[in-house]
Amino acid sequence: MLFRSWAVGAVDRQWPDVATVADHVDVDHLVVTRHALVRQVLADPETYRPDNALDAMSPMPVAALRILAGYGFRLPPTLANNSGHSHPAIRAIVADALHPKRVAEQQEWLTGVVRTRVARLGADLAAGRPVDLYADLAADLPLLVLARLVDLPDTRVEVVKEFTRAALELFWAPVDAERQRTLAEIVGRFHTVLRDFAATGSGLAARLRDAGHPSDVVVGALFFLLVAGQETTSQFLTLLLHRLTAEPEVRRGLADGTVEVADVVEEGLRLEPPIVTWRRVAARDTTLGGVDVPAGRSVVLWLARAGRDPAVVAEPEEFRPGQPGSRRHLAFGAGAHRCVGAQLTRMEAAVVVAQTAPLLHGVTVVRAPWCPDNLSFRMPDALVVRKGPLLSDSDV
Repeated sequence: MLFRSWAVGAVDRQWPDVATVADHVDVDHLVVTRHALVRQVLADPETYRPDNALDAMSPMPVAALRILAGYGFRLPPTLANNSGHSHPAIRAIVADALHPKRVAEQQEWLTGVVRTRVARLGADLAAGRPVDLYADLAADLPLLVLARLVDLPDTRVEVVKEFTRAALELFWAPVDAERQRTLAEIVGRFHTVLRDFAATGSGLAARLRDAGHPSDVVVGALFFLLVAGQETTSQFLTLLLHRLTAEPEVRRGLADGTVEVADVVEEGLRLEPPIVTWRRVAARDTTLGGVDVPAGRSVVLWLARAGRDPAVVAEPEEFRPGQPGSRRHLAFGAGAHRCVGAQLTRMEAAVVVAQTAPLLHGVTVVRAPWCPDNLSFRMPDALVVRKGPLLSDSDV
């Protein structure tokens, strides 16, 4: 369950509020499943610290560590893994770069880009050709938007995507030593690019430098933004579009105006979050939900399960945009470390849903997204569809 916590069987099973689960190397974790308890942990950074958020799930062999060291790889506490006094100041600078007003200013441009892509995809579908809604639509959109907001390094999209997916696998997946060496090479190589950009780059990098933050902190902030600020969003877009292919009633509601795009996005975040778990570590002996939690114990917060808590939403397994409780999901976390890019993700998803939903009428999924084992991230690899029989006579 620990590495496939997004799978239907795992999410649908009956679980205690707090369960002890061993990982692939026999390390015990406390898995928290209830919405109220997950939120309680997130709201208490003194008792449950984020220090382990970027720790590798698979202990790294010396060979992989040497590769990373050879590239000067370091990830000091910056955002997700920062429980220190520097966190508020770093977060404030990043939050300003992703301010809702600046995000809103990107909507018109992004709408134009998506419309152009959807038109091309529609032409291919009409001609009988299958299309990949991940590769041909969702994969690079968040990266393009983020680059406009924070002036990312001028690097080819495919290079950035290779790096970010390698980082997600290296730190959050159960991988063997040989694979770790391969991933360490990819991550270390791009870390050099980030380090050079941190020293001379404009935009967010310059603002962090001007505030007196050292180069390693600038690199760490850029590293996490590239992973959490774009890779997770492209994953969410893919998962949400896949969900919508099986929701003709929702698509009809979008078409006739009885379903709001924003409600679809929130229900998607509740049921198809790209980040399904997140970690904390107990700073002291405590109890949670009546369970003893010793200091140093890893606490895995099951965000995806919390979104299906019947204490929060009346129809937890149904995709019902606008239902009471839908917006209380924890897809962006909560508390001091709540995702600073939440508004950006919502804007991007709203544009993609509004422009792409009509394209999904009458399509058949040829290849559904496949997601590898990973503690926290879904990482879908494709979403191939083609024109085919309608799902029902009225699905037009």
